[in-house]
Amino acid sequence: MNSSGTLLCLASAAAFGAMAVLGKLAYDDGATVGTLLAIRFLLAAALFWALVFAGDAGRELRALGSRDLAVGLALGACGYAIQAGCYFAALERIDASLLSLLLYTFPAMVAIAAFALGRERIDRRRLAALVLASGGLVLVVAGAGAGALDPLGAALGLGAAVVYSTYILVSEGIVGRMTPRVLAALVCTGAAASLTVGSVLLGELRPGELTAAGWGWLACLAVVSTVAAVSLFFAGLQRVGPTTASIVSTAEPVVTVLLAFLVFGELLGPVQLLGGALVLGAVLVLASYRPRQAIGRAAA
Repeated sequence: MNSSGTLLCLASAAAFGAMAVLGKLAYDDGATVGTLLAIRFLLAAALFWALVFAGDAGRELRALGSRDLAVGLALGACGYAIQAGCYFAALERIDASLLSLLLYTFPAMVAIAAFALGRERIDRRRLAALVLASGGLVLVVAGAGAGALDPLGAALGLGAAVVYSTYILVSEGIVGRMTPRVLAALVCTGAAASLTVGSVLLGELRPGELTAAGWGWLACLAVVSTVAAVSLFFAGLQRVGPTTASIVSTAEPVVTVLLAFLVFGELLGPVQLLGGALVLGAVLVLASYRPRQAIGRAAA
């Protein structure tokens, strides 16, 4: 096994895992959901474009057809913007650790949707993953106890997983036609445009309310949990392949749970921890079976 590739994937998982905690910290320092989303994607888009034109990808961008450019922008403006909106709206209402586990049901959703669409066959391994993920989800939610869980927050968290699953299935056709950095730059640009306009229309874009620390947390979200996380993942993917990259990526929710405990004192109950273990078990089952596609967070 390529140890450097594994470390790169692990670093990517840690960077993605820090996203919910950084978001919570930004909220504490004046960020609204709209401010966070708009600034995060504006900064990330600028950084990705700088990386694109600093390398050979600039030539590939100029060679792309208008259809692929439009699809890449639309994936960000619609799919990823909605997913991010659901995620960070949920983060206002529920703990970062719980949200991370709810979101990580998406690999099982992708597997079941691929079967329903006729793209892949169902088998015992996929059924086992579905049972594990479903059982884990029930335990994660039920383990919070009556009245302790915000229903809308949980629904938004699961909505983010559903939208992200749809985003993965829709983007599958375009992934092979451009480099990851070009696709990430297009997705971030589309998301930045729609989220900025939406935040202005809803009166949610209020950067003047941010403290200096708030600006710092948003910069960390863009640099660490977006640009660095994506770049590290693909660098590791090239070295170890999709199966190992997918398995190592399951460290992401573990990192979130650990950081949420260290920073906010968030604690999951024994039942929720068992549920989280079942959710991650489902991801490992799927990852060991899908040698041609990474299941980890490979998007912007």
